[in-house]
Amino acid sequence: MTPIQVGQPAPDFQLQALVGNEIKTVKLSDYRGKWVALIFYPLDFTAVCPTEITGFNQRYDEFHKLNCEVLAASVDSVYSHEAWTKHGLGPIRFPLLSDITKETSRTYGVLIDSKGFALRGLFLIDPEGKLRYHVVHETGIGRSVEETLRVLQALQTGERCPIDWKPGEKTLGK
Repeated sequence: MTPIQVGQPAPDFQLQALVGNEIKTVKLSDYRGKWVALIFYPLDFTAVCPTEITGFNQRYDEFHKLNCEVLAASVDSVYSHEAWTKHGLGPIRFPLLSDITKETSRTYGVLIDSKGFALRGLFLIDPEGKLRYHVVHETGIGRSVEETLRVLQALQTGERCPIDWKPGEKTLGK
């Protein structure tokens, strides 16, 4: 399989998800016209994962103001997601996707076959469905919500942005 690359269409998927308190089917294509922050995490009920999920949840309004939806995926079942939110994690404002077949994790290049779960992957997808940014790293280190928002805003300028650029600062133009 060819690895997913920036500039290419993001592979569509259709997965069951816990959305609020309901189990629904979610497709990436349902979010056309919006930016999407797709985050893969290893497993429910682990040490680092709840810090990330709650961190993105706490800053969800900032993503929403930027016309960006957050989708989080793991190889757990929707019933595991449901138990996790009811017994520890608390309510989450974005869908928790169940990639129980591991097909989507494999397609996005984050699946560790030998362990049966995903690395930490972050994919920013533009409103036309094109992959614009991705980063993947080992499971023991959480991501930065701040950096995710910064990169999203930089991409939304449509211009070149220098190192450590922050919203409101001068870009390098096109």
